[in-house]
Amino acid sequence: MLFGLCLMGCGPQPVPPGLVYCSEGNPESFNPQTVTSGTTVDATSHQIYDQLINDSPYTGEFTPALATAWQISQDGLTYDFELRQGVNFQNLPYFHPSRQFNADDVVFSFSRIIDKQHPFHGVSRSGYPFFESVGFDKLIKRIEKINPYKVRFELNYPDASFMANLATDFAAILSKEYADQLRANGQMVDIDRKAVGTGPFMLVNYIKNEYIRYRRHPGYWGKIPSADQLVFDITPRSTIRLSKLIVGDCSISALPKAGELPAVAAHDNLTVESQPGMNVSYWAFNTRKPPFDNVKVRQALAYAIDKQNLLRAVYQDTAIEASGLLPPSSWAYTGISGSYPYNPEKSRELLQKAGVYNLSIDIWAMPVARIYNPNSQKTAELIQADLAAVGVKANIVSYDWSVFTRRLSASDYDSVLIGWSADNSDPDNFYTPLLGCDSVAAKSNRSNWCNGKYDKLITQAKIFTDKGERTELYRQAEELIDTEVPLVPLAYAKRMLLKHTDAPPLLFRPFGGIGFNDIPDKGQE
Repeated sequence: MLFGLCLMGCGPQPVPPGLVYCSEGNPESFNPQTVTSGTTVDATSHQIYDQLINDSPYTGEFTPALATAWQISQDGLTYDFELRQGVNFQNLPYFHPSRQFNADDVVFSFSRIIDKQHPFHGVSRSGYPFFESVGFDKLIKRIEKINPYKVRFELNYPDASFMANLATDFAAILSKEYADQLRANGQMVDIDRKAVGTGPFMLVNYIKNEYIRYRRHPGYWGKIPSADQLVFDITPRSTIRLSKLIVGDCSISALPKAGELPAVAAHDNLTVESQPGMNVSYWAFNTRKPPFDNVKVRQALAYAIDKQNLLRAVYQDTAIEASGLLPPSSWAYTGISGSYPYNPEKSRELLQKAGVYNLSIDIWAMPVARIYNPNSQKTAELIQADLAAVGVKANIVSYDWSVFTRRLSASDYDSVLIGWSADNSDPDNFYTPLLGCDSVAAKSNRSNWCNGKYDKLITQAKIFTDKGERTELYRQAEELIDTEVPLVPLAYAKRMLLKHTDAPPLLFRPFGGIGFNDIPDKGQE
């Protein structure tokens, strides 16, 4: 568990002035390599760090970041990256860099993830869940420094999603020099706590359950933020976030509940920014626990859920019913309709065929709002009522977010209401992390479902570069999910933020974490 960090002086401090964003929870870490949580990604990836490349949500192309150019061999096994020169790491009270970013930092950042013998590999107690879920250690044969500003990745086999995974918010580039300093001082755990990156903002201090404060990085290689300070005001309750927005305590607020939108409309100085999101909300069954190892039971529970009622009560026209794992905003979406319309009679019939009577199950519900589900508790209550109608008793379980994620990793649950927001535009970003066999050990596969046929389909899909061929394989994967029901897709939600009408403009993307480096001060363009 990550506790508050006083990096520039301790003691009670008021929320400092600056551009204030009302966020929904505490980060689990200050290194996005070690998490899959959107809350942590928002607080770290686009503020503190940079990646080698970026994934444009508008063109679908990869654009330069810390890498300025790249070449891919004809066989798809070798990727050479030319690195940007003149990039400064952040100068902080606990680290004063003596050199600029170079190839050593890239090699260190990824070797730490994939090499179990690397001195920093075991420092992360949570592992590297995204990279483990996509099998990065199996994919990468070698990472080699060609010269100070050129790096080569050699792969064991072609993977069409490789570039997209380098562009994810998890692929942060760290400082090898800082790591060497921490190792020499016996403070290696600080690499994930006292962050050092090349990004537009520097971490100043973090008070758990209160705020995170950042300061502008004056030596940033890109567009230097106009705002001198950025503050994440940690406010778990959405009603309080809205109140703070109304009175001006924050300029931008995260994850509004659908029921709050009429209140926003009543204030001329507030606005809602929304767009179709690359996300999915779902109800996952722990298929390693009886009776959820029985496909008939899973199918029966799928028939019991009135998804349209969920959409009305929880989302209120801010989402559409999910027909599969992949949302319509993806280029590989096929529009396959789910085979489980609301049918309580069919549900009871299947439970009888499975020989399951007087079933009692736990439903774990997230304690925080997420893009894909603004109110997991309400969703659980509605599902609880649906299940009662078919003779199934459901107990709703929830914890504080940090406890929830830790206990979830132990896989000691019956079912969980959770979801996924894409980190890049590649469809594999849904299929492999959520249901791939490798992702069971990585703890991103909440169904603990490993199916050889499914794994073969999604592995083949990554070999091809043709979108048509890949789409057909993903269609077959969706059909298999529909038949086996390791999870029940519930909704594809709009991505929404609340903001003051005079708040600075915000780069708002359908996937990935939020970023503030393109925001000028009020009154400036």
